[in-house]
Parts: sequence; structure tokens; C-alpha cells
Amino acid sequence: MHPGELESRSSIALGKWGVLLAVGVGGFMSSLDGSVVNTILPVIRGAFGSDVASVEWVVTVYLLVVSGLLLSVGRLGDMRGNKSVYVGGFAGFVLASALCGLTPSVPALVVFRGLQAVAASMLFANAPAILTKNFPASQRGQALGLQSAMIYLGLTAGPSLGGWLATLLGWRSVFYINVPVGLLALLLSQRFIPPDVVTRDTEPFDLAGAGTFILGLVAFLLALNQGFSWGWASWPILSLLATAALALIVFVTIERHAPYPMLDLSLFRRRLFAASTASALLNYMGLYGIVFLLPFYLIQGRGLTPMAAGILLTAQPVAMAIVAPISGTLSDRIGSRLPSSLGMLILAAGIVLLSRLGPQSPLTMATVGLAVAGVGTGIFVSPNTSALMGSAPHERQGIASGVLATARNVGMVTGVGMAGAILTTILARSEMAGSSAALYDGVTLGLLAAAGAAALGAITSLARGS
Repeated sequence: MHPGELESRSSIALGKWGVLLAVGVGGFMSSLDGSVVNTILPVIRGAFGSDVASVEWVVTVYLLVVSGLLLSVGRLGDMRGNKSVYVGGFAGFVLASALCGLTPSVPALVVFRGLQAVAASMLFANAPAILTKNFPASQRGQALGLQSAMIYLGLTAGPSLGGWLATLLGWRSVFYINVPVGLLALLLSQRFIPPDVVTRDTEPFDLAGAGTFILGLVAFLLALNQGFSWGWASWPILSLLATAALALIVFVTIERHAPYPMLDLSLFRRRLFAASTASALLNYMGLYGIVFLLPFYLIQGRGLTPMAAGILLTAQPVAMAIVAPISGTLSDRIGSRLPSSLGMLILAAGIVLLSRLGPQSPLTMATVGLAVAGVGTGIFVSPNTSALMGSAPHERQGIASGVLATARNVGMVTGVGMAGAILTTILARSEMAGSSAALYDGVTLGLLAAAGAAALGAITSLARGS
């Protein structure tokens, strides 16, 4: 082989893995921030003397803003280039993180977290598109699996790192740590991610579609998020659900007739794309049923300290981080249908195992159940993501990323809302009857519902075809 040709091929290979490094660091940072803030909410509340309802908005506003904007910034990536939107997201994330650390009050922190969420949505909605464009189909699953591993490592490290930083340097350091990590990721992104060839920069942005989608989705997610606090039959929750239904009907009508829609609904006519999207939503419903319910079982039911419960709960993301790259690489050879469907079945089996936990169950049983669920999710995520992204045309990679991220967030909130509704209903009934076993009953029924969602996800995964 000619030396010049060898050097050219080496440069291409280095650039490809450099892209993965840049996106991986970004995934680690964003997932770390998403998990770390939850652990320091009590510290923030004490520092400002705030009430619980106010400080909870530090987390809630982040979730709502990210979810509402994912499709819009994914579409923007298709129109203006995924790299430019992604790099802009990093710059905004670093700035917003610094502002969060400097905040003088809880209301200001909520505003700055909203700005941080705007930037985070730009990262979440464009990262899979960047990887898909820069890796061949034969390595797409491997690349997405390695990125998933970085995300799960961030989720694993978040709670312990947040507690350590808050204890050693104060809670503001939890936000400041994003500044050097974000700057590193920004430099890597500028260096390794190649610029996009933009072919749709003259298309107008669908403001009407974006506005109605944001209104509908935020109303829906807020209802799910606050349902067990405000009461599922209360007029605010019913009003939010009615608003969501009306707005989303209007959104579909707008998108069907818009010359340049924000969401190309024809994507869902592709069976592989539609089945992968539905499977992703159901996967996160099952997974976040565990995330919500297991801490109640471990801390309130079994008397573990939050630190001990946190250590035990890491069994799930650690298993996911180990398995995801292997499954992604395997799916490049055998396709996505078998590993994705098998992963969902294993997730369902792990949740069923967790539902068998009682007041005297050995904690090793909880560890095993969490690990099994983590293995199932790790097997599922990379092949399913690769299939979804691969089924979308090149010029729709940004919106495909946005659809995937939206399905993930909706699944997370729906899973928590479903589990919370079941648990609070059982607890309320037991208080009237004077039962002391209500917590275990509520956790068991909530987990069985989550297992049902995972089993349904196995069916939708099989429906994708070969």
C-alpha cells in the first residue's frame, strides 16, 4: 500500500474514534449532571432554607425543558448542521453550569437550570446523529454501545461523586465541575467532529409545530410528574391532560399539512423506525419503574441508609455499562431484532425477580435482580438505537435523534408516574385499613406493572421485522 494512502486511512480512523471520544465525554458529563443533582437537593434546601416543593423544581424544570425541546433542536440540527448545534450546546451548558454555581437563590437556580436544560437538549438530540453519520453501518452498533457505556458510567458515578463533592467542597462545586469537563468536551468536539454538509438551510423552521408540540408534551409530562403529589383526579392534573391531548392533536394536524414540518411523520411509516421508537419508550418505562420504587423498598422498607442503598443500586448501571458495547458490536453482525427483543425479555425477568422481594428477602436477591435488569437493558439499548438511526435517511438524522431522546424521556416520566400512582394508591388505602404491609404491596404491584411494560416492549421489538 502506498504510504500516502496508509496515512490517509489512519487519519480517517483516528477522526472516527475522535468523534466517539468527543461524544462520549459529552454523554458522560450530561448523564453525570442529570443524576448528581438529585442527591444534593436536601443540601440546597438547607442552604437556602427553602421548602421541598420549591427545591423540587430544580429537577423538574430540567426534565420539562429538555423533553420539550428535543424534537425542535433535532430538526435544527438537520437544517443548520448537527455539529454546530452540538457545539453550541456545550458552550451553553458550560455557561449555565457556572451560573448555577453562582446562584443567589432557589428561584434563580431554577431559571439557570432551565438554561442548562436548553443546552442539554442540543447535546442529547444531536449526539446519535453525529455518531451515525461518522461511523459505517458495520460499526454503528459498536459506536452507539460505547457511547451508552459512557452514559451509564456517568449515571453510576453521579450520586457518589455528588455526595463527595458536596461534603468536601460544598454543593456549588457539583455545578462547577461541569465547567472543566464541558470545556474539554467542547475542544474535542471542535477538533474531531467534521462539519456537516448542510443542504436544508433555506427551509423555514416550523414554529407552529414546535410550539404546539412543546405545549402538549410539557403539559403531559408535568401531569405525570406531579400527579401523585397534586392528586390524579385533581382539576390541575385533569386540565393539564386535556391541554396535552388537544395540543398534540393540533400538532399532528399541523405536521400533516406543513410544507416543511418539524417532524416528518412519514418516518413512522417505516416499520423499523416505529417499532424501535415504541420499544425504546417501553424500555424506559420499565427501567424507571425500578429507579422510582427500589429506593422506597431499600430505605423505608429495609432501613438502609441512602448511601448504602445508592451503592446497591449501582449494580444496574454497572451491568448496563459492561453489556452495552458488547451487544452493540454483536448487533452489527446479526441485526437488531434478536438482541433487542431478548434484552427486553431479560429486563422483564429482572423486574419480576425484584417484585418478589419481601421484608425478609436477602439483599443479594435485590442485587441480582438489579443486575439482571441492567443486563437486559444493556443488551437492548445499543441495537435498538442503531436500528432506529439506521432506518432514518441521512438528512433526517437530527430529527431521528430527537425522536429517540423524546421517547426516552417520555418513557422515564411515564414509568415514574405509573409506579408512583400505584404506590400512592396502595399506601392511601392501607392507611384507611391500618395495614403495615402496604409499602411492600405497592412496590410489588408497581414493579409488576413495569415488568408488563417491558414484556410489551419485547413484542414491539419483535414486530420490527428482520
